[in-house]
Amino acid sequence: MNCTDFLSQLTDYFDGQISPELLEEVRAHTAGCSHCEVVLNTTRQTIEIYRGNEVYEVSDEFRERLHAAIMQKCSKKASA
Repeated sequence: MNCTDFLSQLTDYFDGQISPELLEEVRAHTAGCSHCEVVLNTTRQTIEIYRGNEVYEVSDEFRERLHAAIMQKCSKKASA
């Protein structure tokens, strides 16, 4: 398993929708790849932080501004 394979399985990993064989590959990969281990642990911590928190409604205007800002940031990184 390489980092790209790991990242493509991350959602299924956290959803518990990963085969035992693939789970073992993920564990082996993160044991030897500090970058993916950080991604795994950070994602796990983020899920735990937000799991019990209240959902806040935001205005459509704010949502649109936020979306535009994120898309602008992403397009700058893609062109760099």
